[in-house]
Amino acid sequence: MSRVEPLLRPPRPGPGSRVAVVAPSGPVPEERLQAGLDVLRGWDLDPVVAPHVLGRHRDFDYLAGTDADRAADLQSAWCDPAVDVVMCARGGYGAQRMVDLLDWTAMRAAGPKVFVGFSDITALHEAFATRLGLVTLHGPMAAGIDFVKNARAQDHLKATLLAPETVRTITSPDGTALVPGRARGVTLGGCLALLAADLGTPHARGSARGGLLCLEDVGEEPYRLDRYLTQLLRAGWFDGVSGLLLGSWAQCEPYETVRALLADRLGGLGVPVAERFGFGHCDGALTVPFGVPAELDAEAGTLTLDEPALS
Repeated sequence: MSRVEPLLRPPRPGPGSRVAVVAPSGPVPEERLQAGLDVLRGWDLDPVVAPHVLGRHRDFDYLAGTDADRAADLQSAWCDPAVDVVMCARGGYGAQRMVDLLDWTAMRAAGPKVFVGFSDITALHEAFATRLGLVTLHGPMAAGIDFVKNARAQDHLKATLLAPETVRTITSPDGTALVPGRARGVTLGGCLALLAADLGTPHARGSARGGLLCLEDVGEEPYRLDRYLTQLLRAGWFDGVSGLLLGSWAQCEPYETVRALLADRLGGLGVPVAERFGFGHCDGALTVPFGVPAELDAEAGTLTLDEPALS
């Protein structure tokens, strides 16, 4: 069974770099989008908005326009040589519906650039890893409340983008060890529900073997989290994983209930597990690069990257 391997690091953006904002999933609040664009301009970046970002699907109000339109926006942005960063506007639901409409051959030919998002965007993080072999950034999105209003979330993403050598060690302010220990591996992961939903789909990776797996979710009852974890366990997806980082579990019942479930389902893997790591659906979410070799110290609550996230 193949292992999670280090991926190609895209080049960092610089002053004046163009950031294309796309909406692969849910509909985007215009006021928050404008606020997010102002943040990016304040970083001396040049944000541009894809044509269908403020679109609405005629029949399904949880989608930002048709699957074809959302895919076209992402592909066009990625293949535009003037664009250095592609940043998602928000999550929600819908990335799974459009991911197989993308022309991955054309996107591969366009060369590496930075991709940013989280939540439903997990489906695209996995696709970028398996089909383009690129490091991506699990971090705040342009129209996200956290990005617009939280200085820590802004500052950590800004540093990761513009001065990645300054965030070689990612430290969780509240991080503790669910299972103590140190582990080495290549980072991957995202939203638990999306990782479970990816099983059996075209080009999905077979397992997290050799990886430092980052997991989080939002608005799920404990039995649903149990189901996702059990499905991944039964499928052998956790076999050989090096360690786990657990982020936020917002709106998923009292944390002690969720914590007991995580310990029950993951404690038997025999690997270090860090909890409360401060990424995902939480205030001041940290940006975590996926596809980079790193060392986890569960007790210290640190993830130390072997090299900066971006080249």
